Amino acid sequence: MMKRPLLCALMLAMTALPAGAASLVKTYSYFAVGGRTLDDIETQLTKHGPRVKSTGMRHPGATQMAFTTRVGYAENANSCRIVAATVTVKVKVILPEWRRPRKADAGVRLFWDTLSSDIKRHEERHVEIAKNHARELEDALKASYPRKTCQEAKAKAAEITATMLARHDQDQLRFDRVESVNFESRIIRLLRYRIERIESGRLPPA
Repeated sequence: MMKRPLLCALMLAMTALPAGAASLVKTYSYFAVGGRTLDDIETQLTKHGPRVKSTGMRHPGATQMAFTTRVGYAENANSCRIVAATVTVKVKVILPEWRRPRKADAGVRLFWDTLSSDIKRHEERHVEIAKNHARELEDALKASYPRKTCQEAKAKAAEITATMLARHDQDQLRFDRVESVNFESRIIRLLRYRIERIESGRLPPA
């Protein structure tokens, strides 16, 4: 239900760079959703949600990602080794924003609050997966053994990067598959939880 585009860009730099940890650059974008009923909202999400290239369909949220990898090398008479690796992940989280009517039904408001919170949690988890893999990529590059030439070291860095990014893509798709299977039961469970908190006075009505 919520497959996301996985946009990965790679840049290898030959100059020496200072060591650093994987970094994350995150921005948010919102698309408007109208409607008074649950059917209206579903139609709006289908009509205005971000389109995923892999499916050609629109989805209730999305996270676009780009990995930038900068690698520094040091060469001596007999070998060339990686002396620095910095991975940056740029992500754009796309979320729905309901233009709530003044007299929207309380049940519809409750459902929307539950659904939109779950969509945001889902996309934030995509970001977390990406950042974890960026750290793993940095570690793998830094742990690479010296090569005879910098050309070989660069080729090895490209191989490591391709392998790690492929593993990242697989983990993202695996997460989506699990989330899709459990979507309905998860939303029902969250709704029940919110209703219980409202009835107990621990959560204000939507």
